[in-house]
Amino acid sequence: MPRLNNVLVALAASSAAVVAVSAHGLAVGGTATSKHASKVKRQDSCYSGYAETPLYQKKYSYPNGVPYQVEGNTGACRGNQVGYNQCNSTTEGPGSMCQTSFVNSIDDFCLWGPSEPNSLVANVEGEMVAWCTKPGRGTRVIPEGALKGVQFLRAPAYLAVTGFIDQTMINIAAGDSGGEEDPHGADGLGNPMGSLMYSQGFGNVQGGKIADGTAWTQVVEWHNFMGGDQFCIKVCDPSNSNAANYCQHIYDRIGCAYNVPAAYVNGTFESCESDNQMFPGVYVGDNGKTSTYTQPPESLGAISTLPYQPVVPQSSSCTPYTSASLYTALAGQTAAAQTTSTSAASSSAATSSSASSSSTTRRSGESSAASSGASGVRANAAANTSAASSTGAASRSTSSSVMGAVAGLALFVAVGAAL
Repeated sequence: MPRLNNVLVALAASSAAVVAVSAHGLAVGGTATSKHASKVKRQDSCYSGYAETPLYQKKYSYPNGVPYQVEGNTGACRGNQVGYNQCNSTTEGPGSMCQTSFVNSIDDFCLWGPSEPNSLVANVEGEMVAWCTKPGRGTRVIPEGALKGVQFLRAPAYLAVTGFIDQTMINIAAGDSGGEEDPHGADGLGNPMGSLMYSQGFGNVQGGKIADGTAWTQVVEWHNFMGGDQFCIKVCDPSNSNAANYCQHIYDRIGCAYNVPAAYVNGTFESCESDNQMFPGVYVGDNGKTSTYTQPPESLGAISTLPYQPVVPQSSSCTPYTSASLYTALAGQTAAAQTTSTSAASSSAATSSSASSSSTTRRSGESSAASSGASGVRANAAANTSAASSTGAASRSTSSSVMGAVAGLALFVAVGAAL
């Protein structure tokens, strides 16, 4: 399986973006660790073809129609599903192996993370479990203080959540550049294997609020990049004919910047309306023609150049929040020992009352952060230029043409991902 790679993005006056990439998430010029190398070898030797019924084609109504395990007896060479999909108050807590996840809003979403501390995403991509901002659905709860900045985007074709996180608090090893999770994988069984995704965000939503009693929709196309103390997750509306295009799973080597272009401003918490992004990999060149980028296989070596810069879609009606007002349910939750809760906390009311009444309208590229990849390596920018992020995030400070003209700006970003 392809892996995200460490990336050196040099933005110079020529507007060229040069990306030096080494295989399997290594530092440029580095060598594979035995642990990582053995993981890749195990996957390659195990691969036995695509599932007769792939995960993204399996449909279950939530909550009553969800089986105990979606892939409990696959016969696949990489084994069976390690967690379960029927999750409730009896499974909730720090030991939960729930592999059913949810994305609704800025204060109600989940991320995929390892079940054991100090794990490398590349080694456990098929075994990740749900870590969520709200208790009540049988998952693990993201510890208090882990989320450092979050932007929620509601677009016509998808919902996206991007941001910053202390990844060690959800069991990802410090410095791990991470990887990609999606419902496909080489064998069609998904990463995590058997994982399910649901949302109420495509139902009765008025003024950005989900109405009580809104039905759950199973999301069959999504992707989630984790690593480098940053994250992005996008869930695509299954009623949209281009869901699979907006939630592509073939660009794992170029990270969040190209898959979920957004603001990525550390310390900021906001919920916005957004235009649709262009399909990942699709871009308009300098000649005005629309093209599709083809990600090269790792066998061809490092990615040395990318022909385009991702365009951050226009966002509007952005409502700012504070972390304390959003994640009241996380109070008292710690990485070492989370307190099991059996009731779903509703923080939307507290969120609304604490949020500023002012909204902002933001055009594509109007921000102060330039980002690329999924990594824990921070970029040093020129004076008066904000620090760069590292999960493959796009710039919000300038349009791509201005970004390319910033002489001497070098962003060193380590990127890691896996299907």
